[in-house]
Amino acid sequence: MFSSFLIKYGEIGVKGKNRYLFENALMQQIKYALKRCEGSFNVHKAEGRIYVDALGDYDYDETVANLQCVFGITGICPVEMLDVCNPESLKKAVVDYIGRNHDTKDHTFKIHARRAHKNYPLDSMELNALIGEAVLDEYEGLKVDVHDPDYLITVEIREKIYLYSTVIAGPGGMPVGTNGKAMLLLSGGIDSPVAGYMISKRGVKIDAVYFHAPPYTSERAKQKVIDLAKQVAKYSGPIYLHIVNFTDIQLAIYEKCPHDELTIIMRRYMMKIAETIAKETECLGLITGESIGQVASQTMASLACTNEVCTLPVFRPCIGMDKQEIVNISEKIGTYETSILPFEDCCTIFVAKHPVTKPSLEVIKRHEKHLDDCIDEMFKEALDTRETLVVTSE
Repeated sequence: MFSSFLIKYGEIGVKGKNRYLFENALMQQIKYALKRCEGSFNVHKAEGRIYVDALGDYDYDETVANLQCVFGITGICPVEMLDVCNPESLKKAVVDYIGRNHDTKDHTFKIHARRAHKNYPLDSMELNALIGEAVLDEYEGLKVDVHDPDYLITVEIREKIYLYSTVIAGPGGMPVGTNGKAMLLLSGGIDSPVAGYMISKRGVKIDAVYFHAPPYTSERAKQKVIDLAKQVAKYSGPIYLHIVNFTDIQLAIYEKCPHDELTIIMRRYMMKIAETIAKETECLGLITGESIGQVASQTMASLACTNEVCTLPVFRPCIGMDKQEIVNISEKIGTYETSILPFEDCCTIFVAKHPVTKPSLEVIKRHEKHLDDCIDEMFKEALDTRETLVVTSE
């Protein structure tokens, strides 16, 4: 059983003088993820590397699974650590490591030595030759392949000697919290959780707003959205979920505006409310799961009408994806099965039979004036009565 992991990162390595800020943020996210694991861990940085050391018994698979949810990690390497020793002892240790961790029949290998401490008696090339020769002498079934080996055995000589041959893929991206905060419009569908995941992957902390329409949408629909937020929170960290009662506004739109424009006008007021909460909570943008042409409210003309009410930027990471691409990501992050549960959200309840696909902004604004006698009070009421939950991953 390995007791330590070397954490590899990608983009952080080119951040220059600010690199330590990103490393520190990554370490904080690793600590958050490991709180979901049994056992205790020491997350520390040494010589430009980040390590996770298990302090006692722990569940290997559970630990790796949670590290794979941390944005900024590109690779998770289970390592064996040795005290710095002479080349002969190191050679024997590597031979022993291969025998314990790999099949030594009919496979290829390569030794990749890195001598960070320049006072070690052999350089990297000499170590590659010495260790490689010892492995060939010990295991007749192994052969060297320097281009595409079955096993790449890495030997790093630092303040200790680190041996590893497995690199488990991480999610990549940037550590959450290094690129500001944005507000996700979270529904019970497939697309919006994926959008939140994708923006979080770029280091953005997310809050979320959900529009609830009782009695037309049930408590089960509300719980479905909370469950989706929990799943996204595995990657994004804690999410402040604002639950807004949207029933009165929807009914007013239904009664006073043309039915083929219901979805567009409804979306415009959702965006207004979401932006108001976003500004109150110091978010720098909105996030939606819209994809061009997927439904009537997501045509270019419809999106232009929706955008017109916003002053903050609107990020739509799914905009150029087809449905199957979005589904594939939702399956990967574990939101798909929850998203397809048959509990309707407020958008689907009030959808028009024949929605307009090429709305005119001038016409939409004229029809919205039918709401002038009531909308300001309803808007304020929706904001004042919202419920806010702090959603964390389980």
